[in-house]
Amino acid sequence: MAETDNTFLNRRELAKSAMIGGASLLLSVAAQASTEASGTHEFIDVRKFGAAGDGKTDDTRILQHALDAAAETSGAVLVPPGVYLTQELHVRPGIALIGIPAWNYGGPGGSVLRLANGDSTCLLNLTDARGATIEGLALDGRGLGRNVHGLFVDRSEYAKHEDGFRIERCQVARFSGDGASLMRVWCFSVRHSMFAFNKGNGLNLRGWDGFLLDNWFSGNERAGFAARQENASITFTSNRIEWNHEENMLVTGGNGYQITGNFFDRAGTCGLALRRNTQMAITGNFFKRSGKLVDPESHESSQIFLDGSRGVTCVGNNLHAERDDGGIGKFSPSYGIVYKGLQNCVITNNVLHDGALRQLLLDLGEHGGGVIVRDNPGCIFDEQH
Repeated sequence: MAETDNTFLNRRELAKSAMIGGASLLLSVAAQASTEASGTHEFIDVRKFGAAGDGKTDDTRILQHALDAAAETSGAVLVPPGVYLTQELHVRPGIALIGIPAWNYGGPGGSVLRLANGDSTCLLNLTDARGATIEGLALDGRGLGRNVHGLFVDRSEYAKHEDGFRIERCQVARFSGDGASLMRVWCFSVRHSMFAFNKGNGLNLRGWDGFLLDNWFSGNERAGFAARQENASITFTSNRIEWNHEENMLVTGGNGYQITGNFFDRAGTCGLALRRNTQMAITGNFFKRSGKLVDPESHESSQIFLDGSRGVTCVGNNLHAERDDGGIGKFSPSYGIVYKGLQNCVITNNVLHDGALRQLLLDLGEHGGGVIVRDNPGCIFDEQH
């Protein structure tokens, strides 16, 4: 039977949406439903709401109006491709703020929210965004202001209910503060996103019950991922943490981490630094050329630094020393695994072939009982080979 024009068009649009991604397919269907149900706020296109998206017009008022309207029905806000100049926006609970992701390592693309000036605390404030979804956006801080964050949560105390927000397929870059500063949060997820070239940390966490999966933490001036205050119960899997000026990953006073299958590359100091932590599993990660910016005499020139921790397993990781891409820059790090003040910890079956320049494993002592270190084969890196 021959296809009608409508049938052909519907199938063509369905195919296009499938190529862009599942979220876009959902948006396509929702947009059609929204057109048929005129007068509702279930699905809001910010362009139809009056946003210019030309990179010149301040769209703050219209974007905030769209977020507020969506909250009335737990609806969705669509940000079509364009550059939307905006000041701080407050994301409301139970809504979806969705764009089309077309960003790349070098810069934003697709649906871009660009910071209008440096007077804001952040670009997207998630403090009251319980159950919200942020997907497919490029957040561009332009380096404006001082300590302006891309995504921000800050409370004087923890909420009585879980946060439950989701950050998906977003790029958060070039902020004068952290890419994401999530203070006193619990129950959240960050997936398939990039936190890059921020003057603070890529993601700074105070809280627990988080899933961080398949993200980039790249080129930030502090740590790629940092948790310096109370933190716990984090699944950190399949991320690439690279070229950050301080630690690629720093966890202090944490509990219950699973750090599995990540790629740690070219940290300024330690690839992974765990200080005063309990109950952590470090398994199947790759650590390469850490300690780029630190004094080679320092113990911070190391792939992994375990300090004052209990109940940590460090098993089956691969460590390799090197220098910058293209065979330039200094070789690092000086040490492979540095460990001090441990109790009931296991460091076994790690491979350190060309793992460090000076010493593969450095024991600084002060341990309690139950520390097992064995079967970690490897060799010192020879800069001449």
